[in-house]
Amino acid sequence: MRGKIIFFSIFMLALSSKGFAQAKQNMPKSIISTSAAVRTYHDDKTLRAMSKGELVELYIERMKVIVRTLPNIALATKPGVTLTDLGIPADDVNKKALDLETEATNVYLDVTVDFLRKMLPYSDKGQLVTMVLFYEQTLKSLHEVEHQ
Repeated sequence: MRGKIIFFSIFMLALSSKGFAQAKQNMPKSIISTSAAVRTYHDDKTLRAMSKGELVELYIERMKVIVRTLPNIALATKPGVTLTDLGIPADDVNKKALDLETEATNVYLDVTVDFLRKMLPYSDKGQLVTMVLFYEQTLKSLHEVEHQ
């Protein structure tokens, strides 16, 4: 009897996870990844008090958000906007184009982040602070843009 309960539990778990996977697969994808957001902005004083390692991580995080956002600003400036939201047909051709763009961006970011993690520790701390502030100002400016 106990074996039947365990088997039934495993079967139900597998069945429910397949349903969630299909539901996620059918959800419309965002033009700009929902992970492309910065929740906290910093000032010069706060950044200068951080370690170089913390600055490297902030630099990389902001660079990733910019890479995921900037090429798409003619379509959207904020995460979560889908093809359908923009009136673009969500047909197979457009979905495939979005999938290819997402995949290419992910590959680019993987290679770039690997490179930056190796090289940025050699950079000047003051330069890292300046560039994090630049990236943050760029991101603030992007969010101020309103589509007409």
